[in-house]
Amino acid sequence: MRVLLVGAGGVGTAITRIAARRTFFEHMVVADYDYARAKAAVDHIDDDYGRFSAAQVDASDQQAVMKLLESSCCDVLLNATDPRFVMPLFHAALQSGVHYVDMAMSLSYPHAERPYEKCGVKLGDAQFELADAWSSAGRLALVGMGVEPGLSDIFARYAADELFDEIDEVGVRDGANLTVDGYDFAPSFSIWTTIEECLNPPVVFESERGWFTTEPFSEPEVFEFPEGIGPIECVNVEHEEVVLIPRWVDAKRVTFKYGLGEEFIETLKTLRRLGLDRTEPVAVPSEGRPVQVSPRDVVAACLPNPAALGDRMHGKTCAGTWVRGVKDGRQREVYLYHVVDNQWSMSEYHCQAVVWQTAVNPVVALELLASGTWTGIGVMGPEAFDPHPFLALLTAYGAPWGLRDQ
Repeated sequence: MRVLLVGAGGVGTAITRIAARRTFFEHMVVADYDYARAKAAVDHIDDDYGRFSAAQVDASDQQAVMKLLESSCCDVLLNATDPRFVMPLFHAALQSGVHYVDMAMSLSYPHAERPYEKCGVKLGDAQFELADAWSSAGRLALVGMGVEPGLSDIFARYAADELFDEIDEVGVRDGANLTVDGYDFAPSFSIWTTIEECLNPPVVFESERGWFTTEPFSEPEVFEFPEGIGPIECVNVEHEEVVLIPRWVDAKRVTFKYGLGEEFIETLKTLRRLGLDRTEPVAVPSEGRPVQVSPRDVVAACLPNPAALGDRMHGKTCAGTWVRGVKDGRQREVYLYHVVDNQWSMSEYHCQAVVWQTAVNPVVALELLASGTWTGIGVMGPEAFDPHPFLALLTAYGAPWGLRDQ
C-alpha cells in the first residue's frame, strides 16, 4: 500500500508517528500546503527505510492533488485536512482511481427557512451522492474514520452485533477533564472545526421521523465519564455519527452530545454574536488597500495551535458510545469507550491526547484494508464493516477500549 496523506497538522503528524511503527504500507507521502510543515512531520520520524517523504500541495486544487497521486504511485488518499477540503480531495481520489479515507465529512448547510427543525444539506450528503460512481469505479471511500466519527460508529456496530437484540437509542457521548496551563481559553482541537460543528443546527435521528434538527446546545444532560473523568454536562452538537449510524445500524434514535462546559459554550455564542464564526471573507483595512479575511480564520490564528499544547496539557479525553435497548428480553444499557491519558500519549508519541486519539483510528483502518480484512466498494462508513478485527487491532496498537454496564 502506498498512501498520500494530505494534511500535516496535529492529526496528520500524529498519523505519521503511529504509522511509522507499523509495517503494512510501502510508502507514505506527507503533503501539506506548507511544505515546511510536511517536512517537519517526516523529519521527526526515525525512518531508516525511506518509507516517508514530504511534498507540497494545495488541498483545494483537485488537479494538483491528482498529479501528486499519479507521480507518487499512491493507491489510497488519506485526508487529514479540515472539512473545507473534503470534496476536492474526494473528487481527486475518485478521478484518480484510488481509495479514499477521511475523518470528517463534507460540509452541511442549514435549511433556509426552518434551520432548527428541518435538515438542509446534511453532513456527507455530497459524498453519498457519488456512491454509485465509487461503486462503478470499484473503489472504496471510507468516510468518517476518525475517533468521532469512526471508533464511535464501530462501537455502535459492535453493540448491535453482540450486545443487543433491539436498540432504542445510540448516543455518542464525548467528554474530557483536560486542562491547559497558561491559557484561559485553549481548545484541544481545531477551533475552525469546533465552531462548525458546535454552532450548526444539531441533527437527531428517529426511526419514525428520520433526520431533523434542534437548537444548538439543546437537551443538556449530565453524563458520568469513566476512568476518573467524572460527570460532565453534555449537549446536542452536529456530528457525522447521526447521519452515518442509521444507514447500517437499526436503532430507534441516534444522537451526539459533547461535554463542552458552560464557559466554552458562552465563548462560542459570543463568537456567533460578533460574526466571528463566519467563513465568508470580509474587507479589513490595511496599508495600501483592504484585504479579504475570513473572520473564522482570524479566530483560529489568534488561538494557540492545539497540536503544540501537549506539554501544557493535563488529564484524559474520552470518546464513547452509549447504547440502550433489549437483550434476551431484558432492558440493557452500556457505554463502550476509549480513554487516552495525555501524559501517556505525550511520553509515547509526543502527541497530545485528542489528536492522537483521532489519528490512531484511520491508521488501524488502513492496516485492515491493506491486509484485505476489510473490503468494500462505494461510499461506506465505519459501521458498515466487521468491528471485531478493528477493536482487536486497536488494542494491539496499545490503545485498549472499555465496556461499562450502566
